[in-house]
Amino acid sequence: MIKVLVIGAGQIGMTIAAMLAEAGDFAVTLADGDAEALKRGLPQGVTATVANVEDHAGLDAALAGQDVVFSACPYYLSLPIAEAAKEAGIHFLDLTEDVDTARRIRQLANGSEKAFIPQCGLAPGFISIVANDLINRFDEPYDVRLRVGALPQFPDNALKYNLTWSTEGLINEYCNASEAIYNGEKREILPLEGLEEFSLDGVRYEAFSTAGGVGTLCETLEGRVRNLNYKTVRYPGHRDMVRMLVLDLRLCERREIFRDIIEHGVPVTRQDVVLIFVTVTGLKDGRLTQESYVRKIYGDEDDKGRSAIQTTTAAAACAMMDLLRQGKLPKRGFVRQEQAKYKDFIENRFGKVYA
Repeated sequence: MIKVLVIGAGQIGMTIAAMLAEAGDFAVTLADGDAEALKRGLPQGVTATVANVEDHAGLDAALAGQDVVFSACPYYLSLPIAEAAKEAGIHFLDLTEDVDTARRIRQLANGSEKAFIPQCGLAPGFISIVANDLINRFDEPYDVRLRVGALPQFPDNALKYNLTWSTEGLINEYCNASEAIYNGEKREILPLEGLEEFSLDGVRYEAFSTAGGVGTLCETLEGRVRNLNYKTVRYPGHRDMVRMLVLDLRLCERREIFRDIIEHGVPVTRQDVVLIFVTVTGLKDGRLTQESYVRKIYGDEDDKGRSAIQTTTAAAACAMMDLLRQGKLPKRGFVRQEQAKYKDFIENRFGKVYA
């Protein structure tokens, strides 16, 4: 049995712990600084322990005897957990979408005898795996377009949006620059730029640049593709309203207020849909060719009542941990998401959610 410590008893942390425990190959402990959070819906077969990330001694004690630690905490807590994991000599995985945090974890992973696998989940995460697989089918890949959205199935407010995941992560996406490749060179793109519209299955959507979703893919593919960009998908009109909050009201400079406004006024929902739309254009057998991966995954469809973003994020995270266990990922140093083979991922008991 692989001993796993999941830190963070939010929706995603609970789901990761539950999925791993249900699999039967993992002895799972769920840790959080809030004892009450641990009591709310603790998954069957999961052990609970109170541990505060800011309490170094307590964190070290929680890590003792574990094989793997998975941070399901907000991005700003990932680095201290990674540092503690390195000291404890155990594998580390997380969900961070924050580019700077991922870079610092990468530096920490240099020379480590254990694997450090940040940026697990949907985007960053699975999106890089499927994009890399499509790219490898081409003799000369030219353009890569990554589009991902976690949307309410039944939008009924002016934002046409409901909260489906971390508010901190959402604000980070809207406020920070994104990475892209343009004319073969890596560059940064301002958030909320590059607005476009498209239709899929008769539904109209918009997409615009946001931070973090591309992971390390730009670095991996720089010099190999001409253009690569990542955009978040929303229903039409959402970008303009967020732009007013971000630029006109300058709420990125007051993120705590931004968070309070969103959490006070935007309802949560489990009736969501995750949309994944990846397109690669390039030369194959001498002809200009386009290939796409398109998937819609709906929430609240099983007896567990999980949202689509819960299911997709947790399943991708568990799949990476399972591939590590199976020896299908490097077991030391920094591991990029795109190092996972699409076939291995999609055939995995957790990754099959994306099939």
